[in-house]
Order: sequence, then structure tokens, then C-alpha cells
Amino acid sequence: MTNVFTSSIGKKLIMSITGTCMVLFLLFHMSMNIVAIIKPAWYDSICAFLGVNWYAIIGTLVLAGGFGLHILFALILTLSNRKARGSNRYLTTTVPGQVSWASQNMFVLGLIVALGLLLHFSQFWYKMQFAELMGNHEVMLGEKLVSPTSGSAFIAYYFSNIIFVIAYLVWLGVLWLHISHGFWSALQTTGWNNEIWLPRLKFTAKIFATVICLGFAAVVIAFYVKSILGCC
Repeated sequence: MTNVFTSSIGKKLIMSITGTCMVLFLLFHMSMNIVAIIKPAWYDSICAFLGVNWYAIIGTLVLAGGFGLHILFALILTLSNRKARGSNRYLTTTVPGQVSWASQNMFVLGLIVALGLLLHFSQFWYKMQFAELMGNHEVMLGEKLVSPTSGSAFIAYYFSNIIFVIAYLVWLGVLWLHISHGFWSALQTTGWNNEIWLPRLKFTAKIFATVICLGFAAVVIAFYVKSILGCC
């Protein structure tokens, strides 16, 4: 077990497992958010159903732990690679054509994703599930008080602001780059790396990333358009 946390392969395996779990969660979260476009009241019901129920709390803790491990080992591996390269990292080298830009900048992309998540947590999770955990039945949203389970109200409020709309769309673009490379790379680490499966994995990763990010973007754009038309 020690080798898993100390060896380079073990660290990459942990990053692969935690990263894959987070991608699957994003797929679930995106599917849930799409409901807000179809019927905001249904989305609020889902938020109320999850809320502070024991399974939602356990899921949140597991995701937080996985995210923490993912970031920690990404930092460790990045520092280890820089140390191994030494002064050579300052030399200009020719990058092989098959090496994508995203693969060379995964750590930076990951940091941007993490910053976007911090913004998301401060606007949604902190005022919703965390507020419920603290026993608050109402929270301030702009100039009015709303229930922490009124998820559609939070979406409508923040995505009526063009600054947040642009910020989230840019963040989703970065997330697409991170997932499109990270997802197939994670599966490659677990052994799916032969010549037949690798192209399939790369294609599947792009499909996954596109579906997830377009789904989230659809919610952002739909609620912004609704705010302009005065529909919500």
C-alpha cells in the first residue's frame, strides 16, 4: 500500500481513479442541471431531495476527499517532474506533433478548473447545502431572502449577470480541455493503452467532455437569455 502513495505509477493511478470519479459526478451534475431548463420547480425538488440527507453529505465528503487527493498528487507529480528535469526545463525543445497542448499544460488547466470550482462553491454550495447544515432556512440572494433548496433561484440570479456568464463559459472551455485529455489519460494509466483502444479512448473522452461542458453551458446561456427576455 505504501508504494501506491510513494511511487510515480501509484500517484498517477490515484489521480486516474479520483479524476474518473469526478468526471462521472460532473456528468450526473450536468444532467441534474438540465432539469432546471425544462422545469425549475423540478430542479428545486431535486435540490430539496438531496439537501442535507445523509447520502448527500457522505457523497459531498467523498467528492471533497477525492478532489483534494487529485490536486495534491497533481502538485507532487508536477514538482517531481520539474525536479527531475532540473535546469533542462529552461531549454527550448521541439514538442512532438502527437503531444497535445492540453497534455503539456494539465496542471495549469487544473488550477484554473479549481479556481472556477471555488467560485462555484461560494455561490452555490456555500449558500445551499452548507447553509442547510448550519440550520439556515433562508439565505440572502441579492436583495431578497430565498430557501437554500431554491436552486433555480440561484441559477437565475447569477446567470443574469453577464460577467458571471462569461466567466463560467470560459471556465467550461478550460474544463473541456482538462477532461478531454485527462479522461483518456486516466484510462490509459489503468492499462487501456494499446494501439486499438487508445484512439477510441481519445474519441470517447472528447465526446464525454463535449456533452458535459455543452450541458452546463446550455444552462448558463438559457438562464441568461431568460433574464434578458424577463422570463424568470
